[in-house]
Amino acid sequence: MNNGETSTSMVKKYRPLAVAAGIGSILGSGISVGLSATITVWQNGLGLTNSQVGIISGALTFAIAIGSLLAGQITKSFGLVKSFNWLNLIYAIGALICVFSNNYIMLLIGVIITGLASGADLPISLTVVSHDAPDDKTSASLVSSTQIFWQIGVFMSYVCAFIVSKMAGASGARIVFSILAIFALITWAWRTFSTKFRAFHEEGEQRRIDREAASQTTEKVSIKTVFAGANKGRFMAFFFSILIFYVCWNLLANTFGQFQTFTLVQAHASQSFATGAGIVLNFISLLATMAFASVAGGKYRNKFFLVGITVQFLAMLGLAMSSHSLWPIVITIGCYNIGNNIAGEAMYKVWTQEAFPVEVRASVQGFINGFSRVCCGLFALITPALVVPSAIRNTMFGFAAIVFISFVAGLTMMRLEKKHGINNF
Repeated sequence: MNNGETSTSMVKKYRPLAVAAGIGSILGSGISVGLSATITVWQNGLGLTNSQVGIISGALTFAIAIGSLLAGQITKSFGLVKSFNWLNLIYAIGALICVFSNNYIMLLIGVIITGLASGADLPISLTVVSHDAPDDKTSASLVSSTQIFWQIGVFMSYVCAFIVSKMAGASGARIVFSILAIFALITWAWRTFSTKFRAFHEEGEQRRIDREAASQTTEKVSIKTVFAGANKGRFMAFFFSILIFYVCWNLLANTFGQFQTFTLVQAHASQSFATGAGIVLNFISLLATMAFASVAGGKYRNKFFLVGITVQFLAMLGLAMSSHSLWPIVITIGCYNIGNNIAGEAMYKVWTQEAFPVEVRASVQGFINGFSRVCCGLFALITPALVVPSAIRNTMFGFAAIVFISFVAGLTMMRLEKKHGINNF
């Protein structure tokens, strides 16, 4: 059996673990998009004011950020595996509080609990996958594949919200959150009671102990030893390269997601066309993510990244220089969705898992996730001023500059990985 076949068989063996972690990504995107798509339904059904709607939406954003920031402390307090197993039960409790809420305060509490659990689960799930994977190539393939589930969650949330949009009161929103709760409960039971997963966890921990013994390391690995120890220069370079790349990427992706429909409508598309185009473009994003996942553990990964980041840059320039004709804008946005998912969050996840010791991965990725979400939340305050017709052209040139900064950070990270022998790409 050659190395390619061995790697393929390992990915296949550990695929169920990636799926269990990936469902956490479905729940993460599901709560974000699900609330966004149903917030007006909640408003009409519960008689919420515009201010209350804004507070609920903002509370979810910051709850997810806080959950991400606390991920490392949660694993330190309860253990990596136990945190991985039980966070989805907390998510389900929060979602069910939303389902049965009959007033603003109850809905707010449910959203906050769900957001905290969702924010903490993502970095912890990815750390478990990389901890249990038998080698770096298998880990990269499995970790990148979880991004596919994030796109599936976005797609499912939009479809579910569309299906229930005609229901009276808050019934439609309750159904969407019930579906999320059911998924969370199933995932909790699967992660907790699977004997296969238990064996993966035990084998992964034994490999970690063996590596530690082989390296004759006596000092316990922690955030302090990583960022203030003998290799602090290496890890600080990794950290800031990844942080700059992801914040730039997320600012663009988050803001772009907010005015994609607006841009199409400004180009004289009907609301139904803009919404339908959004679903098609989301499907394109899913295909691009699947394409990247297929090469994440191999020698073509960096080439895919360079192509993706270049497509993003050209798409922003294209939108800046295009006329207000509808189809050129649709095509350019489609190209952006391809580049955005080839050189985007999946790459960030893989880099974070490869660059840092398993003991601190949840803390590092949790901090980057949380910090990025806070930046996006603050940036959203000026988004309305950026998307008015008179400013969109300059905004797109600004976005092109942000893409270029993320390219420099990404290129730096690739060079650092090569320098320190993390992979042979």
